[in-house]
Amino acid sequence: MYSIDVGWIAVALLVSMFFAVEAGFRLGRANKNAATEASKTHVNATQASTLGILALLLAFTLSMSLQRFEARSDAVVNEANAIGTAYLRADLLPVSVREDVRHLLRDYVDLRVSGSALSIVRDEERGALLARATHVQVRLWDLARKAAGMEPNPVTTGLFIQALNEMIDSYGRLNAAVSRQVPESVVWLLYGTFLITGAIVGFSYGVTRQRPSLPSVAMVALIVALIFVILDLDRPRRGLILVSHETLLELQASVHAGAAGAAIGPTGAPSKPQPSDGQRR
Repeated sequence: MYSIDVGWIAVALLVSMFFAVEAGFRLGRANKNAATEASKTHVNATQASTLGILALLLAFTLSMSLQRFEARSDAVVNEANAIGTAYLRADLLPVSVREDVRHLLRDYVDLRVSGSALSIVRDEERGALLARATHVQVRLWDLARKAAGMEPNPVTTGLFIQALNEMIDSYGRLNAAVSRQVPESVVWLLYGTFLITGAIVGFSYGVTRQRPSLPSVAMVALIVALIFVILDLDRPRRGLILVSHETLLELQASVHAGAAGAAIGPTGAPSKPQPSDGQRR
C-alpha cells in the first residue's frame, strides 16, 4: 500500500464506509419487524464492543506509527552528527590523506541529502544511491587504514576511525528505520474492523428506522482522519507529515562553505566549517 497516495486511501475509506453503513442500515430496516427490545439491546452492546475494538486498534497503530516516525527523526539527526564529527576529526589525520578524506566526506553528505528526498518506492534510484554511499564508505575506510599505518596515534587517527565507525553505523540504523513500517496485515485488520463497525452502526439505525445522525457522521470522519494520520506518519518520504532533514541540509551547507573558504582564504590556510550545536564534539 506504500505506493498508493494516502489521500486516495482516505477517499476510499470514506466511500467504502458509506456503503458499509448503508448496507447495514438497509439490512436493519428489512429486519425491523422481527426486532425485539432484547435484540436491539444486543445490537447496541455489539456496536459498543466493535467501537471499543476499533478504538484499541487505532491507538495501537497510531502508537506504532509515532514510534517509527520519532525513530527516523532521531536517526537523521544522529547520522548528521556522526558525519559532522568525522569531518571535523579529519583535521587530525596526516596531511597526505586529509584533503582526500574531506573531499569524500563532502561527496558522502551530498549522497545522503539526495537519498533523504527519495521515496523508498523508487527502488532502482535508491539502490544506486545506497551503493554509491557504501562505495564512499569503503574508500574512507581505506584512507583511515592508510592514515593509521602512517601515524598510529590513538589520540589523532584513532579518534577519526572511531568517528568514521559511528558514521557507518548510523548509516545502517537510518536505512533500517526508513524501511520499517506498520505491517500491512495490521492496516488491513484496521480497515476490516472499520467496515464491520460501520455496518453494525448502520444496522442499529436501521432497526429503529432512523437515518444515521450527524454525530455518527462526525465520528466516521474523525476515524478516517485518524487513519489518514497513521498512514501519513508511516510514510517518511511522502505525504503531508515528513521527517525533517534540516540537520543534514545544514551540515551540507557547512561542509561546502568550509571547502569554499579553504579554496579562497586569504592566508591559504583551510578554514574549518562551523558545526551546529548537535554536531560539536
